[in-house]
Amino acid sequence: IKKDDMNSLLGSTFTIGKDSTPYKVTAICKDVPNNSHLKFDILVSYTTMLSGPYPYVKADYDFTDSDFWHYLLLKHGTDLKKLEAKFESFSEKHFQGNKVSGSVEKFYLQPLSKAHLYSDFEYEIGETASATVVWSLLFIAGLIMVIAWVNYINLSTAKSMERAKEVGMRKVAGATKQQLILQFLSESIIINAISVLIAIVLVIFLQKSFNSLVRQPLSLSYLLGNSFQGYAVLIPLVVFILSGMMVSGLYPSLGLASFKPILVLKGKFTRSGHGIFLRKVLVVGQFAITIALIIGAFTIEQQIKFMNAHQLGMNIDQMLIVSSPSLSSFDSTFIIRENSFKEEIKKITNVKGAATSDRLAGDEMSRVFNVHRSDDLTGNKLSMRNMGADADFIPVYQIKVLAGRKFEQTDYHADYNKLHNVVINEHAVKLLGYGSNEEAIGKSITMFNKKWDIIGVINNYHQKSLRYALEPLVLQPFYSTYNPISIKINSQNLSSTLEQIKKLYADFFPGNAFNYFFLDDRFNRQYANDKLFGKTFTVFGGFAILIACLGLFGLSLLSTLQRTKEIGMRKVLGASVSNILFLISKDFIKLIFIAFVIGSPIAWYSMHTWLQTFAFRIHISTWIFIGAGVLATLIAMSTICIQAFKAAFMNPVKSIRTE
Repeated sequence: IKKDDMNSLLGSTFTIGKDSTPYKVTAICKDVPNNSHLKFDILVSYTTMLSGPYPYVKADYDFTDSDFWHYLLLKHGTDLKKLEAKFESFSEKHFQGNKVSGSVEKFYLQPLSKAHLYSDFEYEIGETASATVVWSLLFIAGLIMVIAWVNYINLSTAKSMERAKEVGMRKVAGATKQQLILQFLSESIIINAISVLIAIVLVIFLQKSFNSLVRQPLSLSYLLGNSFQGYAVLIPLVVFILSGMMVSGLYPSLGLASFKPILVLKGKFTRSGHGIFLRKVLVVGQFAITIALIIGAFTIEQQIKFMNAHQLGMNIDQMLIVSSPSLSSFDSTFIIRENSFKEEIKKITNVKGAATSDRLAGDEMSRVFNVHRSDDLTGNKLSMRNMGADADFIPVYQIKVLAGRKFEQTDYHADYNKLHNVVINEHAVKLLGYGSNEEAIGKSITMFNKKWDIIGVINNYHQKSLRYALEPLVLQPFYSTYNPISIKINSQNLSSTLEQIKKLYADFFPGNAFNYFFLDDRFNRQYANDKLFGKTFTVFGGFAILIACLGLFGLSLLSTLQRTKEIGMRKVLGASVSNILFLISKDFIKLIFIAFVIGSPIAWYSMHTWLQTFAFRIHISTWIFIGAGVLATLIAMSTICIQAFKAAFMNPVKSIRTE
């Protein structure tokens, strides 16, 4: 909007939906950044809400209501620990813990910069992500770089024989140890610097594909720019890369510079036993990391498959959700009109049923406090979930009635005071202390300071993803113009079915926008971060395996070259191809086994910790470890055998002549 147009809007009024209250435009602010925790299109003042359409709002600053988010701008130099310590008595004073809500509610400080990654609370005001996923992938990326540097150290020290005479000649010509260290360290830094440049070019070319994978508009400008936390990411990354360059270049440089020129020039130089041991340690280390990543990838895949295949206790397949008729007014005729709409919908050939509810699968349900059995005089007050649903909700979603009955039309009324029947789930039955589902039927509970009669018990079903535990639930016979409409359909002739539903919707609820989506797609978005974690974990793990194999390939090549004469002699003495293959590969197989022993418990602990974030999860099976070990061995053998076969089939005469 141009500046002149903005000025013309100031002072104008508008209405929202069916609310007739006029809202006056007093200011126009900039668009909220995409990465902001607080996203909004319109800000309404508390004064307007207090005097207008929201009478439940109590005060400008309400710190005693759990429906509010609280933001504090602290003075510079405030002691956070001392301030947070004062919140405990404040929470006890206004919430009184279990005495009021049935759950402990307390205040504590959280930096706004950490809200996106570290918040996982009920009724989050903004979109949040998983810090576990972010830090895990960052850690894996670091491990890949470490593996690459390990390979460089391994190959540099293994190839030291080829540069021994060069070092000897330079020392005889007067080169000092410091000069040699500086030379070899400079070579290492140049190689690493070229690698960084190549990596930047690859990032530029692959950025679009990677963004499609992670579904984020990432770019180098985010990394190089001054973000919300300053250069908190860029500086540690640069320090890490420079440290890796120095360490990976310094050790080979020290080893090469320490050669004794007399022994080298006389041809009496032999490889250091310490150097051989170090190379074995490094091979074990990088393959321990690789095996841990393979186990992690298998575990994540199995958990995601488990979540996708797990029965929710309700059927959301082919469930079309149509937006609520929020512009229609709720009056004594609305229930009749909505029921008539549903009856007409059912007449469409490919429609199996229709229902309304104030929450959908995947939504955060309302929580009600102070729930207790009406015959319980002990004051044992509980916290439960509650939601409103119509008479068709239970059969349309194929939820099982375990005792009593489902809602009927006689349970509903436009007057709230005349509602008194509820349906509860199994979890609520146990929490209320009834011995069986049948025992709960006909009993009463007190909720919202009102008595409600239990007419039915349904099975527990997953309202949210398997990351969350099942909770006690109370279904109430509510109708509202804000309730979305669930329509169970047959996927055949979908476009024709949608057109018929759209026409009926326009006839019954004129002026309301016809928006729709499929519930299973929306529900599965809860697993988006976990699926993304699995995909990126697999991709990064694949890179780690590739880099580890490149290092192993180089070491097997050098090992084969150093044993060329030995292999030739063995073939002359009658050794078979299989004997040669076993000779070359047995040492590496031992190292892979040691790596498996080290990597497996690390992977188990990491994946066990990750799985604890799910209320419903798999048990890490033994076959995952066996499969990872076998796969790592096959990968290693495939890499080693390329050189082993060449050596085994080499002409023994040429091998023996090799110096």
